[in-house]
Amino acid sequence: MLSSYCGRLWLFSLLLAAPAAGQGLPPIQPDSAGLDQPVLERLDSAMNGLVQTGKLPGLVMAVARHGRLAHMKAFGMRSVEQRDRMEPDDLFRIYSMTKPIASAAMMVLVEAGRVGLDDPVSRYLPAFADVKVWTSDGPAPPRRPMTIRDLLQHTSGLTYGAFGETPVDSAYRKADLLQPRFTLQQLTDQLARLPLVGHPGEVWNYGFSTDVVGRIIEIVSGQPLDQFIAQRILQPLGMKDTFFEVPPAKRNRLTGYYAHNGATLALVDSPDSGSYTRPPLMFSGGGGLVSTVPDYLRFAQMILNGGELDGVRVLRRETVAQMLSNQLPPALVPIAVVAPIEGTGFGLGFSVVVAPRPGHPPDVGRAGWGGYANTFFWIDPPRRLIAMVFTQYFPFGAHNLEEEFRRLVYQAVR
Repeated sequence: MLSSYCGRLWLFSLLLAAPAAGQGLPPIQPDSAGLDQPVLERLDSAMNGLVQTGKLPGLVMAVARHGRLAHMKAFGMRSVEQRDRMEPDDLFRIYSMTKPIASAAMMVLVEAGRVGLDDPVSRYLPAFADVKVWTSDGPAPPRRPMTIRDLLQHTSGLTYGAFGETPVDSAYRKADLLQPRFTLQQLTDQLARLPLVGHPGEVWNYGFSTDVVGRIIEIVSGQPLDQFIAQRILQPLGMKDTFFEVPPAKRNRLTGYYAHNGATLALVDSPDSGSYTRPPLMFSGGGGLVSTVPDYLRFAQMILNGGELDGVRVLRRETVAQMLSNQLPPALVPIAVVAPIEGTGFGLGFSVVVAPRPGHPPDVGRAGWGGYANTFFWIDPPRRLIAMVFTQYFPFGAHNLEEEFRRLVYQAVR
């Protein structure tokens, strides 16, 4: 009788400790995680306010500490047209939050000795041997070759053509590289024909660098990028809801992507027939994945743990430490996409806060990135903290979502 009771008690405690469906990490009470519940309630009110006032269609947010999920909420609508409520495990276009995952995939190859961080890109993509740099006197040879390290830390000289007004940005816009009409091989061939905005290692510039990383992964591994990422990152971490194309059975969880047309939220990309409901022409390491907050929590926790999660090691601890450490010289800090990001440098796939910033939370060491549809995450190793907020709204940076979310999360940390 006693053994039966003890057996049921053991099973009950195991169920309490295990992550519930869609949570990603095992739960913990906020107070036990060193988080202030009244501040989290203010966080809920602020995030829900953005939805209730019609500024955003819906969002999912999560805060984890010490390896456990302390707070997760969903507000608003997955589909405004269908009045479909947002759920915590809904699927989001994470766009540039693909970059940390693709960067981690490259570091798997670096650890295996199949790629060197200081290898020239032209070793794997010979077309880059002849790449030129734009100068005031016209195209000129680079002072040194572009390397794998340059790609990972965005000092390659590549750009997007979307954020700058240089002659190189104009050439990128003319080439129309952001339109989904290239394979990954075709894109990298096109990039090699265009000049760089600056000499490798001498300028930080946000661009197609991580897409070139993805192509090199394909060449070295002999696998399409989606397969390599699935086998070496997603499957080991149990990330079952992260992919380049949403499977038909999961499309009922894909969120709509919206922008305002006057006072009305108008659909930018449909969850029923949009760009992620059909096979992609290109597996973009820079912006091609769909994921969920619970899935991305597992990736972020692996990074915070130094490369391991639930007994599965994906990367070595020293590799992750390098990824989360600023790799840029002082002259390239702070980084800037549209405007300078105060006190912020860049590691290998992640931005990194390197200096205190007046008016900001005390977050030196915080690493993370965001996606174009307003998905944001960060990892704070000194405080053993992970936080993320996902919505699907254009334009990027609207309504101070990430700043307000971050401010309140840090107020909750004791």
